[in-house]
Amino acid sequence: MAKQEQQLMELLAPTVSAAGFELLGIEVLRAGKHSTVRLYIDHPDGVTVEHCANISREVGAILDVEDPISHEYMLEVSSPGLDRPLFTPAHFAKAVGGKVEVKLAIPQDGRRKFKGQLLAIEQDMLVMEIDGKQFRLLMDNIEKANIVPVF
Repeated sequence: MAKQEQQLMELLAPTVSAAGFELLGIEVLRAGKHSTVRLYIDHPDGVTVEHCANISREVGAILDVEDPISHEYMLEVSSPGLDRPLFTPAHFAKAVGGKVEVKLAIPQDGRRKFKGQLLAIEQDMLVMEIDGKQFRLLMDNIEKANIVPVF
């Protein structure tokens, strides 16, 4: 997780937790001078649009007071959905045995995108099988990762 996302996690997680939800992760998506700050929240009973709106109001108030983002942004609060994003080693551990899609910050083996079965986590590496071949990907090099829903 990038430095800004980590700082936002530390700032906002207590509020989200106090409301009874888990803050899974934060994405800051930049587009020119505008950004989208997307929070992913979860709850054992699920997440509704009303839950997202309530968390958005609470988190928005904190962001207005603390002002940790120096440029214009739009705040989005979302459930993780079927293609759940993976942010932490614990998230990856829950996904072992399933199909995941990973985008790397720095290319490895001439590519940045990997989509296949997550076989294991070994220390700071993901072990994936893609088309019968194993790949070991450094977790610190992961820019974005999601579960791939299988129907």
